[in-house]
Amino acid sequence: MMEKTITHVTVGEIETNCWIYPLNNTACAVIDPGAEAGKITARLKALNLNPVYILLTHGHFDHIAALPQLAAAYAAVSAPVIAIHREDAEYLGPNARQVHRRSFTAAAGNAYYVDALWEDMPSPAVLLSEGDTIGPFRVLHLPGHTPGSAAFYDEGAQILFSGDTLFRGDYGRTDLPGGDEAKIMASLKRLFTMNKDIRVYPGHGPATTIGEEAR
Repeated sequence: MMEKTITHVTVGEIETNCWIYPLNNTACAVIDPGAEAGKITARLKALNLNPVYILLTHGHFDHIAALPQLAAAYAAVSAPVIAIHREDAEYLGPNARQVHRRSFTAAAGNAYYVDALWEDMPSPAVLLSEGDTIGPFRVLHLPGHTPGSAAFYDEGAQILFSGDTLFRGDYGRTDLPGGDEAKIMASLKRLFTMNKDIRVYPGHGPATTIGEEAR
């Protein structure tokens, strides 16, 4: 099994996990740049890594707010490919602001957080589907938290980035627009049939394993 040194950056008021996943000595994937782009780029510089992929487990604002600045910072350096599942594509691109305002209003009663931090979102370069591969990852479509929630699974390393589908001892909320309790239960059931040794890196909170969560 390949050994990977995965770097964790906690960002934003909601304490989202942004993951930096090395691909070789100079290139990496950044997963869920949720806020504080300067904090993420500082960590990348300290690691001497340039992102060639920016991968989004889903489109909620607390997982993508740093995307515009991060993508711009590396546009001329490594030209990172921005990828999201096609069913969450509406969270990116020129019409995304109203989608995020609607989601945050449902969660908090207002859209202040979005309005205060908003920068126009770039469009994705790649729209992902179940079973696609990108870099070392296979895409698992795990609807429920959002319609296009996805996990990124490196089978060789037995590592899975679960976004807000699976946390340590919990799972993502389903009461926001596009959420579906029955679908997230089916997504969790699917994950729990996988290898128990798979290390899971979630969108919030500490890492876990499939085995620990399937008990």
